[in-house]
Amino acid sequence: MSTFQYTGRRLAAMVAATVIGGGGLVVAAPAAHAAEASDVVAKLPISSFSDMVVDSLHERVFVSDRAGYAHYGGTVVAYNFQGQKVGTFYTTSRASGLALSEDAGTLYVGQRSHVVAYDTQTLQETGRTGAYTDDCGRELAVTGTKSWHTTTPAYSDYYCDKNQTDLDSITDGLHARTGWNAAGKILLATGGGAPNRLFMGQAKGPNATDPFLTSFDTSGPTPVRGDARRFADAEGKGALDPKDIAVSADGRHLAVADAAYGTRLLNSGDLTEAGVYQPLPAGATSSAVAFSGDGKYVARGAWAAGSTPDLLIQPADPANGTTATEFAYEGDLDGNRVVDRGLEWSKDGSRLFALTTNAYGNAFWLHVIQPPAAQYDSRFSGALTHTPAQAVVGEPVGIRGRLELDGPAPAEPAKVTAVRTTADGTRGLAAAEVAADGTFTVLDVPDAVGSATYTLSFLGDITHRPAEDVSITVDVAKAPTSIALTAPQEASMSGGVEITGKLTAQGRALPAGVTLSVRRTDRLGTGSLSSVPVAADGTFTVNDMPRARRDVTYTVSYEGDDLHTGSSASATVYVTR
Repeated sequence: MSTFQYTGRRLAAMVAATVIGGGGLVVAAPAAHAAEASDVVAKLPISSFSDMVVDSLHERVFVSDRAGYAHYGGTVVAYNFQGQKVGTFYTTSRASGLALSEDAGTLYVGQRSHVVAYDTQTLQETGRTGAYTDDCGRELAVTGTKSWHTTTPAYSDYYCDKNQTDLDSITDGLHARTGWNAAGKILLATGGGAPNRLFMGQAKGPNATDPFLTSFDTSGPTPVRGDARRFADAEGKGALDPKDIAVSADGRHLAVADAAYGTRLLNSGDLTEAGVYQPLPAGATSSAVAFSGDGKYVARGAWAAGSTPDLLIQPADPANGTTATEFAYEGDLDGNRVVDRGLEWSKDGSRLFALTTNAYGNAFWLHVIQPPAAQYDSRFSGALTHTPAQAVVGEPVGIRGRLELDGPAPAEPAKVTAVRTTADGTRGLAAAEVAADGTFTVLDVPDAVGSATYTLSFLGDITHRPAEDVSITVDVAKAPTSIALTAPQEASMSGGVEITGKLTAQGRALPAGVTLSVRRTDRLGTGSLSSVPVAADGTFTVNDMPRARRDVTYTVSYEGDDLHTGSSASATVYVTR
């Protein structure tokens, strides 16, 4: 398989989705996504968002609302994998972070002065552990038999990014302070193939202008900190602004939704760069990131206005630049953008759960997205050809070929991209649509004489792997010119000869100030006359006073230029006295 690049091409929406459940509506799928990726949408009965967690064993999605029941209360709603609401329970104080036990039997919910355990099937409380008072919303995470949570005391939400946040733990029902803390709020992440690793990211704020990332080994009785990293340079530029953290399925990589940069992909051990995903669409600010449990995909969420995509689903390996499936949420039935930390996958990678909100942040939608289960091969078949047989500068040339796609046909016509390489460098060309029979024609207008190599690519789509690139070299010649003359059959020596004509050229227009040479041949010999200028429309006039009688031949010539061949034409006039 070759290496591919992202094209930024949006795939067409073809699938409508029906949602049933509490507060659910019958809605259409988002304005921009692949037909092979279905999207079920449920309007959630919440007015704020704290956290979301997915229980793949029991096929449940839990979403916490910090103020959904009473002034100091909260709500947790549960949906199944079909987008139907299956339960609700209320908390006595603000519901914030959520986390699942390793066996998925217990859902932990962060509250103001407790971490409360609930049975994931009955939704009944099964226990609670007292904790230091938190007024800003806890982050929760589980590694093995230990649970971790943050604590940020504050008199009001205004102080949440200014006060200190502590990392606390609960082991065997006992609460403890780890001694690790940071200014402002803290993000926590676990999962993937790193069962005893806890990742921590400092949120950007007035007291954290250069936030850090770090990780902890939690296999022992106390957490042991590993490598840490800050991102600002000596001038203070490039600082991290993390909105979400995700661990890859194999535990080797860490992805950060960085509002200042986009999506950062790091090695989970030393936090060095591990690759680069293509930039988010212009105008989109990164808000969420999640790896699928099967290791195949990464989902990247964003805050974006209008028709700019808010969600991209693509291969997790950045070296595989298969075209991303893009979703643009821009209506009252879908939400307007993906919320911070609003992406989670099922463990098998069969479903992505995306949470969107409106412009005011007081209404929320749960999207259940099913990426295609398989990708199929593609290939260019047969040799490339070009027309016309002789390409010339400034005239269209068509590069023709055929693309074969295994599996289902794409929802929209596939597109072939191309670049032209000459001695002057490489230039990208407009993509060409592939017809139903697989044929396509890439059009170009060469701008230089010499060899031009055209390299064609199919970057793949959500159901097709990219094809191996193919190339063809075309010899580009100068564009031809021609001269047409209009001359009298007979003239006199006393009256003179007037010949009119027109110089025409293919390709680019001739430069201004072109002149033509004129030679006269009579019975006394051959000689040159004064050159004649060519008007902007290509016309010219030759005037001469013949020196001899009988046949006189006038030859008008254009010597050509860097882009055009030379040409000539002759006319014979019978001259009398």
